[in-house]
Amino acid sequence: MGVKTKLFYEDIKPFFDIKSLQETKDGESHTVYILDNDYILKIYEEENLFNIDAEIELLNYTKKLCVPKVIKANIFIKGKRGLVFSKAKGESVVEFVKSTHLEQIGQFLSSFHKMTKNKKHDNLSSFGKSQLKVMIEKTANKAFKEEFDCLKIELKNDGIIHGDLFLDNATFCEDKLTCVFDFSDACEGDFIFDLAVVALSWCSNKEEINILLNAYDRDIKLDDFIVYLRYASLYYCVKRHLTNRDYDNIIFKNKFIDLI
Repeated sequence: MGVKTKLFYEDIKPFFDIKSLQETKDGESHTVYILDNDYILKIYEEENLFNIDAEIELLNYTKKLCVPKVIKANIFIKGKRGLVFSKAKGESVVEFVKSTHLEQIGQFLSSFHKMTKNKKHDNLSSFGKSQLKVMIEKTANKAFKEEFDCLKIELKNDGIIHGDLFLDNATFCEDKLTCVFDFSDACEGDFIFDLAVVALSWCSNKEEINILLNAYDRDIKLDDFIVYLRYASLYYCVKRHLTNRDYDNIIFKNKFIDLI
């Protein structure tokens, strides 16, 4: 996506005495820079749409997990608020996902959900059926509506979910999970939907989904999980359609042929 707010050394100097400032293409909604290869500076575009203090509270609450550590919380640059986080070692595994990656991300999400079960968040669920129905109406897309009408699913409010744990929101170093980040979309929601978002991005077939499910909770049955996976696929297809982004690679019937 690229940066939306262009920064220079003099913009950072009041907060950090840095030697290097590196732009990234990370983040669809915000501007992200790497500082001295040790820190991440995130500038929140359209701050009114995101509860930054709630994100800070959540990260501090789950700090025993491999999540970013908040280094500086009150930075204002060019009229926008920013946060500085610790930068984990490693890279995202966007090219080749191994079974060990699936196992570790499933275990992370299980631990995260155990910590956030029944916990309240200032952001209520933005992934619910009523919100999705409104989004679909905006698209006037017949295929979206037909898929929505076919899905028999009732989403629960289990606690706080990540909501956007796609491949590019986690890093690994030598195949070991080092960090899960970007909790801007975190809200109260359904834990199994949260897991389905991971499956949508990280898995390509039934075997990989079963690895993920077993790592998260061995009691979850694949047949029961499929409806959540279809819902997650529909939600993100609609979201990407509305923002003029390609979504062919996350259409359920295209990606998970062996589940049909």
